[in-house]
Formats: sequence, C-alpha cells, structure tokens
Amino acid sequence: MTRVSEHPRVLVVGAEPFGRSSGTGITLSNLFDGWPRDRLAQVYTTRTEPSSNVCEQYFAVDPWNAPVDHVVRSVLTRGRTATAGSAAAAAAVPAGGNGSWKGQARRSMRAVADLSPLLVPADLRAWARRFHPDVVYSVLGSVRVIRLARRLAGTCGVPIVPHFMDDWPATLYSNGELFGLGRRAVDAGLGGVVRRATSGLCISAPMAEEYQRRYGIPFAPFMNCVQESAFDDRREAPPAVAGAGPVEFVYVGGLHLDRWASLARLGAALERLASPPGPARLTLYAPESDLARYGAAFAHLPAVRLARSIGSAEVAPVLWAADVLVHVESFKPEIAQYTRLSLSTKLPQYLAAGRPILGHGPGDLASMRHIVTTRAGLVVGEEDLELLIRRAGELCGDPLLRRRLGDRGYVYAKAHHAKKEVAARFAEHLARVAGRAEASR
Repeated sequence: MTRVSEHPRVLVVGAEPFGRSSGTGITLSNLFDGWPRDRLAQVYTTRTEPSSNVCEQYFAVDPWNAPVDHVVRSVLTRGRTATAGSAAAAAAVPAGGNGSWKGQARRSMRAVADLSPLLVPADLRAWARRFHPDVVYSVLGSVRVIRLARRLAGTCGVPIVPHFMDDWPATLYSNGELFGLGRRAVDAGLGGVVRRATSGLCISAPMAEEYQRRYGIPFAPFMNCVQESAFDDRREAPPAVAGAGPVEFVYVGGLHLDRWASLARLGAALERLASPPGPARLTLYAPESDLARYGAAFAHLPAVRLARSIGSAEVAPVLWAADVLVHVESFKPEIAQYTRLSLSTKLPQYLAAGRPILGHGPGDLASMRHIVTTRAGLVVGEEDLELLIRRAGELCGDPLLRRRLGDRGYVYAKAHHAKKEVAARFAEHLARVAGRAEASR
C-alpha cells in the first residue's frame, strides 16, 4: 500500500482549529496526531490562534465574510470572544417548555446569525484546490459550517466525511426558531452532506447504529483516543487501606449542561456517608468560567472542593492521584436528549488512568452504558440520593473493589482507546473513502 493510500490528503473544515481547549479539539488532535504534515490542512471560522502541533496548513475565514453572523454574535456575547459554532451549539439544546421571551429571542438571534449568508472567497477556493484534498472531513455542528464544508467539497470534487460528536442534528433549532426555517435549513444541509458522503463517523457505537438507520449510509464509531503516556502503569501498587484517609473522588470537566446539579447531588451524598466508610471528598477541576458561574451551588457542601482549572498536560497526573473518578450528566430531559448518544472525551482518559469510575446520569445515555460495558465502575442512573450514598459508600469502603474496577478499565482502554491503534484505524477509514472516490472518477 502506498503512502498516499495510508494517509489521504484531508481538508478539515470546522469552527475552531486544532487545539486542546475543547473536547472536540482534543479528540481531533489525538485522531490526527502523527498525520503527515503535507497531507493535512484546515479551514476554520474563528479568531482562535491555531496550534501547529498537529496541523501546519491553515486558512482562517474572515468573520466579515459572514457579516450578519459576526455582528449578531458580537451583540450576544457583549464583546467576549465567541466561536462561529458556539451560538449554534447553544441552540442545539432544546429549551424546556417554551422558555422565557428573552430566551426565545436569543435563540432566534442565534438562528439568524447561523443561517445568514456566508461568502466563500475566491482565495479560499483557490487555496483549497491547490491543496488538492482527497476528502473533506468535518464535525459540522452548525448550518454555517455545513454550508462551508459542502461548498469546499464541491469546489474540490471530493466526498465529505462527517463526524458527529453529539446528537445535535436531532435537537438544533427544534424549538421552531424563525418559524421553522432554522430546522428546515439543518435538514436540507444534512441531506446535502449525506448525498456527498459514502460513510460517516460517530462518537459512540450506539450513535453509529442509530445514524446508519437515520441517514441510510454506513457509520463507524471513533471517539477520543489517549496517548501511551496517559496510562498509569503504577497502578500495580497495593490499594489504599480503608480508613487511612479521605477517599478522593475527582471530577475533571465542564459544569455546563446542568452537570453541576448532578455533582452537587454527589457532594450531598458524600456528606451523608456513615463512618465507616467515610470520610470522602469530591474535588472539581473545571474551567475558570464554569467555577465562577456555578461555584455558589457548592458553597454549602463541605465535602466538595473547587480546585483550579488545569491544562491538558496536567490531566493525567490529576487522574492518577484520585481514588475514584466521577462522570456526570444532566437528568433534565431536554439536555439528556442532546447527550444521549455522546461519549465524553474524558472517559477514555478515565479508563486509561486505571481508577474506578462513579457515573451519575440517566442510565440509558451512551456514556453511562460505556461505564457498564467496560465493567470499570458503578453507575447510579436515577436521581436517587439514597442509592448514590450506597454506591459511593461501596467504593469508599472497599479498596479491593476499587482496584478491580480500575484494572478492568485499564485493560479495556489498552485494547480499545490507545492512540496508536485507534489512529491507525481512523487513517484506514479515511483512506477507504478516498479510494472509493478515486475509483468512481
């Protein structure tokens, strides 16, 4: 097999460039890590400074090529930095009920911004043709990015490989924004993507199965993968002795999408642990903006410690220092609808750390099912404080249980989430798409 077929020329189209500041950016950086530099390029629509660690060829779309979008987002964010995809991502989570008139107005403004005209300049089209991609790869996420990806794929005469990280196609503009125009634009845009795709990618196996039924083309699951350095090979040390000190529950991630409420419930559960097996402490490592916005919800919970925000390079040591790792999702139906098929970026990292996981969120979510499938933790799939107390108590009081669960997760991550193997399968998948497209010409 030639090098060309092993690594096709891929034009990545998205809102933000490669980086480590978001779950999507981390996933893409890990999947494309090691890709030949001359075979990878990206078009992005924000003012975010790109990283050269994975990709070196970039084209930043001037915000004024979508003037209505640029002005509306500036108004909505009151001068704060915003991404082209952020407004659409906020609109992808349906509001409970009809919402306030202010909420409806903001969602309508986001829809106006996302659906407004986008100029694809001649120099961008020429740049894309010079790169001569074999495929256009995109996580899409908004009408704006859908249109940009379709236009560039058409310009270059190549297929699109869509990669879905959340079930935003089912929820984006589902509140009837702009008298249904937003929803129709999503459906029309995705229809065009599917017609230009021979197969697609999803963040989880359940999503791949559902999307294959929904769109009538094959889908393969590709989630975040982890570097070899993220695996804790020191886990063979003897487990901690029960009662030797507080059992450290650690959460790393955002508090948005109502995750703070599930974490607060866990904090209340740890307060009520009997002694033994208590005491226990929940430490939250979250973005500074989330800590400022939601921190007050934990002020009355002594068992919860708000730690600082950490960079991606600090995540693995933080996970290794934990006794139990925590993954939560919201129980609000409108949010669960959005997250039900998603698999968190951090779950593969949690498994690689070799620590047990306590999951708390609707039991039918793909993320909670993944914890159960890997047999790496315990899941409390309902809003039941007493059950949460019992499960947390089991983990606190049984160091051997913690070791057993952690070891299962470690073994699973080695087999299914290690970057070397996952990235190789990812490259093979894109090469097959490129090969089919070339054969059909």
